[in-house]
Amino acid sequence: MNKITFHQIYKSLPLFALAVFFTGIQSACKKDVTVGAPEITSVRNYAASPADTLVGTITTGQWVVLIGHNLKDAVQISFNGVPANINSIMFSDTSATVLVPAVIPFPSVPAASLNTIHYVTRQGATTFTFSIAAPPPAITAVSNENANEGDSVYISGLNLFFIKELTFAGTAVTHFAEASDGTSIGFVLPALTKSGPVVITTKSGKATTPYNVNDDKTGVLCNFDNVNTFSWGTGTDNSSSAFPGNRGYYAVLKNDVLAAGDGTWWGAGRSINTNDVQWVPADSLSVAVDDYALKFEISVPAAWTGTSIYVIKGYTFDYLARYEPWQGAGGTVTPFTTKGWHTVTIPLSLFRTNDGKGTAAASLKTLLGNTGNGAVNIQTKNFSAAPSTSGLQAAVDNIRVVKIK
Repeated sequence: MNKITFHQIYKSLPLFALAVFFTGIQSACKKDVTVGAPEITSVRNYAASPADTLVGTITTGQWVVLIGHNLKDAVQISFNGVPANINSIMFSDTSATVLVPAVIPFPSVPAASLNTIHYVTRQGATTFTFSIAAPPPAITAVSNENANEGDSVYISGLNLFFIKELTFAGTAVTHFAEASDGTSIGFVLPALTKSGPVVITTKSGKATTPYNVNDDKTGVLCNFDNVNTFSWGTGTDNSSSAFPGNRGYYAVLKNDVLAAGDGTWWGAGRSINTNDVQWVPADSLSVAVDDYALKFEISVPAAWTGTSIYVIKGYTFDYLARYEPWQGAGGTVTPFTTKGWHTVTIPLSLFRTNDGKGTAAASLKTLLGNTGNGAVNIQTKNFSAAPSTSGLQAAVDNIRVVKIK
């Protein structure tokens, strides 16, 4: 057999053939390189140095960086069997930045899936055993903060499972139903004797609302009874047949189908206007805008679509907050009703320019003035370029501004 060296080939081949030769070698090399199945070796906290340390436990809603090999081109990443959202821009061959799902139904996770990170690429899959802990509970909303004994109440939040104790305004609630994913608790309200926060204690920690429930005093600006600053506008009533579950008097917003752009809020039934009231204590006007929220209870017995309820201060339209519960994500519309009374919470950061669609006020003084004093104006309008789909009939009570942080 003749021995042919690389030097001999190089000298005997023409330039074009030599280029083809090298191209073939490169192609062969590429074909020989194969990407294997993914491998996870560790988990880091997703933060700027020096906080980007290795971690031994992660929890829901946490950004983490998975370290390993062959992590590019992931098609699925699951934590305790729950898939995470994938952003391909945040992946490389040796790392993957991912947000742990905010909701993991720990009580219903199969034993085989607990404390696991399952990683799938086009080339294979791996399961990495790692501690995933249930975080402390969080309360995001209470369906009716001023409910009556015997009313159904729902608490919304996260990690509301493994509950050891639940109190509502200082009264223990011993019978309740938990959603399997830990996002809500429902119960029938027992008799209450005082006001106070909602407190939920679980195996993972405790959550307490920064505001009181069953409270007709703190931050109340108008309740049409013992705090009655109502000035003019729509009528008031105390009928329990029209709006069951009421606590004394309330105001009733009402209008028929509204024409496109109809904003005649001064028309019959179209507005609630109080005398001047103190929205926020003067000594608290330096705190962040989103520390406070305007709240009220509302009852809507018939399907409501199209008419917007909005709130302004002192008849000035510089900053406006809309309440449009029929308006869904992506422009979807779902007729809205309530079963009895429902608490509405509008953080003051949602009072915005440009008919409620612009920017928030930079400070409470910008929004409320140097004294924080002025009328509460709750009014209705059809902001759409088409007639509203329905009319509106809604009872409103217990208008208040309270600290939510």
